[in-house]
Order: sequence, then structure tokens, then C-alpha cells
Amino acid sequence: MIGNSLNYILYRSVWSGLDLIFPPVCGGCGKPGARWCDACRGQVAVIQAPFCDLCGIPLQSAGVCSACGAQKPGFSALRSWAAFDRPIQPALHRLKYRRDIGLGDSLAREMLGFVRGLNWPIDMVVPIPLGRKRLKERGYNQVGLIARPLAMALNLEYAPQALVRKRETRSQVGLSRDARRENIRDAFIADPQVKGKTVLMMDDVATTGSTLSAGAEAFLLSGAKSVYALTVARALPRHGLTNA
Repeated sequence: MIGNSLNYILYRSVWSGLDLIFPPVCGGCGKPGARWCDACRGQVAVIQAPFCDLCGIPLQSAGVCSACGAQKPGFSALRSWAAFDRPIQPALHRLKYRRDIGLGDSLAREMLGFVRGLNWPIDMVVPIPLGRKRLKERGYNQVGLIARPLAMALNLEYAPQALVRKRETRSQVGLSRDARRENIRDAFIADPQVKGKTVLMMDDVATTGSTLSAGAEAFLLSGAKSVYALTVARALPRHGLTNA
């Protein structure tokens, strides 16, 4: 994970050129002049230790949270870059509903140092896939807009087809932890190309980690060596969500 690939350097130069031709606006606050302004950069609430060794939710002291202690997740570890709050929340909504490809690149660039600091032995990056209905409605997977440039910067294989949903699921929003786990159970199937590899699975927001755990289980069933999970943001208890 050391250094940027030549492809990523060229990719970044293209965006720099486009920004000169088409002046961007900040994805966090809408201020013109940059895709991610200095003010929003300074407001990001990066999640700090101590947190659960497995799911990464902040704790009072290091260790394993009660939920992971009761049922170990499929992934080796889940980490989230920042709290799901301003300016990350409006940025992810913009990415999700307005297909702001440049913003996806900007968020990947902001997360790059954080991901390198994890020092995970990753072979490939895979975004959590959308269901067929949602993909048809939206036309793209917003997670891939961040995962692709991140993989490029880390000089890792980007494999968006390595994980697919084999059945449609209802939205996880508003569901309890148990309901989320049941809703997503056996929803994914992984391609045999993951056999023997360590996978970095990526999503935009983690709440309980149920979706990522189900994806990790599918990878392991297809022979993956291990699975790590990464999200841009984490919904935290002070935002009305609990880890119970």
C-alpha cells in the first residue's frame, strides 16, 4: 500500500484539469472553488480509538463490544473513517443521488492516509453491491465512486463483480440489529476469483455492520483468505442509533 500508482497519478491529473475548466463546488457545504474545501476538511469527525477490535464502534475502553462478543462478525475487522455527521452526511447524500464522480475521488483522497495507516494486507477492493432493482433505478453504485479511485491509489485490484446480491432485500433503515441480520442473511454470493485472497470490502455507511458481515461470510464461503471491511462513515449512538 505504499505510494500511488501511475494510473492514479494520471487519473488525478485529469480531475485537476477538469476542475480548471469546470469550477467545482464543495460536496460538504456547496461552497464554490473546490470539491472538498478546507473548512469541511477541518470539520470531519475522524473516529478515534478506543473502539471495538472487531466492528470498530467507539467504546469507553479497548476491547470487544457486547454485540461482537455475542456473535462474532464475518469480517476480521471493520473500520470507519468518520462519524456520519456534517460534512460527511451531505457529501454522501450528494454522491448517492447526484452521481458526483469528482466528489467520490475527493473522498477517496481524503481517506487515503487513514486506510494506509490500517496496514491491512489487502489483495483486492470490492464495493458492496446494490440490488438489481436499486441499481436499475439509480444507474450506478455510489460506493464504487469512492472504492475505485481508492483501489487505484493503493495499487490494488478493483473487483466490483466479485460480490453480487443473489436476492433483493428491503432497506436496512429503521430495522433493529436482529432484523438487519435476518434481512441480509445469505443475500450475497462471491465469485471464486477471491479464493486465497484477502479482500477489502467497502460500503458508504456502517450502522451495525450486518450487511458487511453477510458479505464477508459470502467471501469466506468462496475461499477468501480473510476479509476486512471499510466504510466512509459510521452512524453513532449520539445520532439516535445504538449498537444494541
